[in-house]
Amino acid sequence: MNNPRSVIGFINAGHFIDHYAMLVFAAAVIVMGPALGISYGELLPYATPGFVAFGAGALLNGWLGDRWSRRHMMAIFFFGIGASMIAVGLVRTPLELGAALLAVGLFASIYHPVGTAMLIAHADKLGRQVGINGLWGNLGVASSAVVTGVIAQYVGWRWAFALPGLATVAVGIGYMGRVRHESRTGHKQAAAAARVSKDMMWRVVVALIVTIVASSTTFNAITVALPKLFAERLTMITTSPALIGLIAAGVYVFGALTQYTIGNLVDRHSLKTVFLPLAVAFPPLLYIAAGLNGPAFIIVSIGIIAAMFGLVTVNDAMVGKYTSDEWRARAFAVRYFLGFTAAGFSVGLVAWLHETGGFAMMLQVFATFCLLIVLGALIFPREHRVPSAQPAE
Repeated sequence: MNNPRSVIGFINAGHFIDHYAMLVFAAAVIVMGPALGISYGELLPYATPGFVAFGAGALLNGWLGDRWSRRHMMAIFFFGIGASMIAVGLVRTPLELGAALLAVGLFASIYHPVGTAMLIAHADKLGRQVGINGLWGNLGVASSAVVTGVIAQYVGWRWAFALPGLATVAVGIGYMGRVRHESRTGHKQAAAAARVSKDMMWRVVVALIVTIVASSTTFNAITVALPKLFAERLTMITTSPALIGLIAAGVYVFGALTQYTIGNLVDRHSLKTVFLPLAVAFPPLLYIAAGLNGPAFIIVSIGIIAAMFGLVTVNDAMVGKYTSDEWRARAFAVRYFLGFTAAGFSVGLVAWLHETGGFAMMLQVFATFCLLIVLGALIFPREHRVPSAQPAE
């Protein structure tokens, strides 16, 4: 039998790698454009197939995780995403770039439905472990911005993809040696820590769908655009890609800390109590950021990232609380299929809005769109707290 702490350790590492890999291009594109002779607006859409695959692949991967093996699927994730990142570093044409980024997205789509289900199956406190796992994912986002900026500036953009790819393959080798396949037949899970009446479940489903689509689309748009946003809005501070990446990383750290805090709050309070304040704060912060530059933009960006990543933790807790283990990977597959498929199209939307009205228009459009998250939080019912059952030995 696997050691839960060892399994959770590799799952957390996988979350770091997953978000790191998906956002290397967003940071490297600033340097890649001049090197390839293509503008930012023209080059960015080549990432769209990968982001769409990131969501679309979740359905099949969640089904395979439940029906075949979560352990084996995660092994494919580590080796596949590592090899794909190395391939991006070897491309010569935009078409090759699009194909390699598509492969990154396909293998990255394994993590969320399969890895999150593995995490919850081995977690003792759902909210806390989801929060810690989210922290690792957020650190992956933050590290991607700063590490990619440094490597691209001093070594070259190709190595910004190849070096993390090699490191990911090494993690996969360690995973294969430490985590074994487990049969889940007859495995009993702890009862959910909260319930709503059956006639209120439709409100849970509607709130989850509305929130997932709106928050995931905005999440992807902001994380993809943030390095370029900082490059445009912080010119009075710096024009160095490495320093811009460092500032972005510092902002993302606040998001990581928020996920840990929100995870602990979810264990202590009802989801609605945690969900509603985050939802209400998000749209105004986006709208205010549209008109800011310099240090003020950095401060408001911290609030945006904190609310954005806090909502991710709330969404995962919703699915974790209301699904049984034998269906959990498929439930997360639907959750991430909806979120990441919608988010995939945000890349092209960011490029179009940037060309049409700049990032001011982009932030205002997404601020309006995120009013749907407020609607979802208002619809979501309050839970009836019930004692948690203990997992079977």
